[in-house]
Amino acid sequence: MSRSSIVIVSFNTRAHLEECLTTVCGQDVSCIVVADNGSTDGSVSMVRRTFPSVVVDVDESNPGYGAGANRGIRRCGTDDVLLLNSDTRLAAGAAAALTVYLDAHPKVGVAGPRLVNQDGTLQRSAFRFPSPLRPPLQSDPLAPLIAHIPGLRERYLATWSHSEARPVPYVMGAALAIRRRAFDEVGGFDESFFMYAEEVDLCWRMRAAGWDTHFAPVTTVTHVGRASTRQYRAHMLERSALSSLTFYRRHYSGLRLAQAQLTMRAGMSLRLLRDAARYLMAADAARRRELRDNLGVWRRVLASEPSDGAR
Repeated sequence: MSRSSIVIVSFNTRAHLEECLTTVCGQDVSCIVVADNGSTDGSVSMVRRTFPSVVVDVDESNPGYGAGANRGIRRCGTDDVLLLNSDTRLAAGAAAALTVYLDAHPKVGVAGPRLVNQDGTLQRSAFRFPSPLRPPLQSDPLAPLIAHIPGLRERYLATWSHSEARPVPYVMGAALAIRRRAFDEVGGFDESFFMYAEEVDLCWRMRAAGWDTHFAPVTTVTHVGRASTRQYRAHMLERSALSSLTFYRRHYSGLRLAQAQLTMRAGMSLRLLRDAARYLMAADAARRRELRDNLGVWRRVLASEPSDGAR
């Protein structure tokens, strides 16, 4: 019997989830769990009808991605777990290849496979940890320049070709091969991250506990991207910014925290000014609604205060 399981976190992505499960059910794993966060689009009934061997764990309250992942992983009794977004597609033998990689690298707590877009192009998935001047989930401003310097681009993580296995600070959470012992040791995902940056936080805490994170292109996973979040664009934009603030408050203190918060506030202020100017110039009604939503997000983030749990 396989020592690995697959957990898929799902929220209102029925069509994507069905495609994902079609590729997942052919994998050599002990069990498959769908952790559903209160979908209302028929996802749960589809899984139970079409994939009866799959365990469905539902929380109608929609507690967030990290909480859903924790819930699903607790249902697995295996040494390793492959955690997936519902908009991923696995190649044949993907789960087994990642299990073999973890077996060969006993200090690796998390391994991320090579991710590609639907058209087969590379989806960059290995990143540096945030700094006070560069919040989580933001693009690296030096990358466009370094990409044109032949001797440097393969040394720099943001422009590296993702062509070989290597230790990295963190990998994108769309597909994560997780060693259960390491995961349990650090307490799993921090559920105060509702959405975004939860994988950054997990890899940060694993590193502090002595575990490595690796990019491991032993298999390729197709990732559609934003299948669930694009349905709630403004809300997810706000969640992304608030998760960045939560990350800083969790892991920085003193001057570093003050610098990070100042950087975030400056960035939000610039976005507020930019989108206010765009709103005044926009003629299209749909574009004006989008910009009005953006302005609301930036104002709410600027007005946000750390909760007691995030201090």
